[in-house]
Amino acid sequence: MSNNHTPETQAAASSQEILEKYDRESVTRTPQNRLQGGLIAAIAIAYSLFHLYITFYPMPTLLQRAVHVAVGCMLIFLIYPPSKRSKRSGVAWFDWIWVAAAAASAGYLAWQYQNIMTVRGGIPNQMDIVFAMITVLVVLESARRITGWILPLFALVFLAYPFISHFEFMPSRLLTRPYDLGDIFGQLYLKTEGLYSTAIGASVTFIFLFILFGAFLARSGMGKLFNDLALALAGHKQGGPAKVAVISSGFMGSINGAAVANVVGTGAFTIPLMKKIGYHKNFAGAVEASASVGGQILPPIMGASAFIMAETTGVKYSTIALAALLPALLYYLGVIAQVHFRAGKRNLKGIPKADLPRLKEVMKARGHMLLPIVALVVMLVQSVPVGYAAAYTIGITVVVSWLRPETRMGWREIVAALEDGAKQSLSVMAACAVVGVVIGVVNLTSFGTVMTSSIVTLGAGSLLLTLLLTMVASMILGMGLPSIPAYIITATMAAPALAAFDVPVLVAHMFVFYFGIFANITPPVALAAFAGAGIAGGDPMKTGFQSLKLALAGFIVPFMFVYNPNMMMIDVANVAVTAKEFPLPHWWTIVSVVVTSMVGVLSLSAAVEGYFKTHIATWLRLPLAAGGLMMIVPELTTDLIGMAIVAAVLMLNLRQARNTAATAG
Repeated sequence: MSNNHTPETQAAASSQEILEKYDRESVTRTPQNRLQGGLIAAIAIAYSLFHLYITFYPMPTLLQRAVHVAVGCMLIFLIYPPSKRSKRSGVAWFDWIWVAAAAASAGYLAWQYQNIMTVRGGIPNQMDIVFAMITVLVVLESARRITGWILPLFALVFLAYPFISHFEFMPSRLLTRPYDLGDIFGQLYLKTEGLYSTAIGASVTFIFLFILFGAFLARSGMGKLFNDLALALAGHKQGGPAKVAVISSGFMGSINGAAVANVVGTGAFTIPLMKKIGYHKNFAGAVEASASVGGQILPPIMGASAFIMAETTGVKYSTIALAALLPALLYYLGVIAQVHFRAGKRNLKGIPKADLPRLKEVMKARGHMLLPIVALVVMLVQSVPVGYAAAYTIGITVVVSWLRPETRMGWREIVAALEDGAKQSLSVMAACAVVGVVIGVVNLTSFGTVMTSSIVTLGAGSLLLTLLLTMVASMILGMGLPSIPAYIITATMAAPALAAFDVPVLVAHMFVFYFGIFANITPPVALAAFAGAGIAGGDPMKTGFQSLKLALAGFIVPFMFVYNPNMMMIDVANVAVTAKEFPLPHWWTIVSVVVTSMVGVLSLSAAVEGYFKTHIATWLRLPLAAGGLMMIVPELTTDLIGMAIVAAVLMLNLRQARNTAATAG
């Protein structure tokens, strides 16, 4: 009897269908021709080895970035069909033309490099312009195939701007001098301020290696470790499966940074468990979505975004990771608290302990695989160069995996990890290259200054209004984009507006980073929430709004750390806006901020769910929420007032719970 339609295969097919619907990256070919399959695998493995090699033996910056983009685009044309309806059994003939064009984009630069740098001094000739146009087309088409239409269309709008920016019909604020083809395409192709900008620089030197590190961890069974660890710690608690989803998805999201893929990957396991114990399907999908998205603000890795931020701001990685720690913990505390209170309100139990893995056994079998992450953090704190740290950690992962048979990586797993890492890096590479088009135009035309001044003007001298406008701009710019390009765009366009209010660069960048990411769970383009709804069988928009509710702390905390950066463990008193180093606040300040903000988030979560030890009366929910918000604000006066309000409401609730229990008894 055939097993083609077993429940397991049907579930896998359904998950793949949902993934393809909301994540363009998952629509791939499976070549039937062994030669084609072998060629793709060989290029992918060589791509990974190339990045490990240039970490220690770098090439000239422009060439290094050009090869990164060219080979990445070649792989995209070989792996990704032109549309979802295209045949997936082999590479179409016209895709080989795209492959040749991608190869030519870097080949021409390598051939003409000395002439471009010395003889012509970066001034383009006609052939340079032709190859620049080919390269832009290659990048836009590769990004369309792997990320969808939003990002390429966004880039095309920007690319059109310097062609029309000198016409009289343009608003006076947007008028510029005329630009010719040489100006535009020379900027994009021959300099490190366009296609091959810092965005691609970060992709080639940091991001690729961390994605490769994640692939090695995955091949060693890290996903199973996180799932089993979460089950052992929280599976038996009240509403256990939802807490498992939050913990495991948070950890995985921090390492891989792929929100939608994470929702489908971990959600296929956690969402059915949540529904089984009684959570509503919309809530179950929302829990998975909000937890997966939040992984990208969770140190130590932050989906590789921390390293982009370090590159962009010049602030040390260790400072960024420390600054991100408390806001991320508050976010996850808010999600877990709402999950807990929802379970209490509906009397949802956990999974029996007998059906769960034991913590001791989990740690004995796979706990050693946490060592590479510890080693990575230690190296980064010790200021080992990021690329070196990532490369060393990959080697440590392989060696550590040999400690137990359950995790041991042989040559087959190592080669597979090299191939996986290369393929998983392609969406970020394509997105960063397209963002390079935007950055190139912004640098050429000074559009960033226009955007900044527009936000400041609309803000009318009010920091709060400017923050709200920056939040909206960040969320619009982040809609439908992977987190890294979303951050790069918002950091370029929106973050500088906050400098006018003396907001330090690190704080401004962290603010836009948060809201660029949360666009993934904000309707109408809440891709992570829609994927969660697809797995749970829920309503996409209702799941999106439920995700917003769960992520409430994540929308409040950024405003709080702008007004008082003590929440980020930095003291900005007597520090310049452009500061790269910050002293720690006084230990008492840190303790009070941590305690009060955590109590505040718990109180806010209880108010949102309308439950603490028992149901909270409707008329008490508003003062409880107000008291919670006041405690999140890191100021002594608001803390004391908020504490009094919260204490009064919760005491009333405890008394009501005791009375209810006594009556029932």
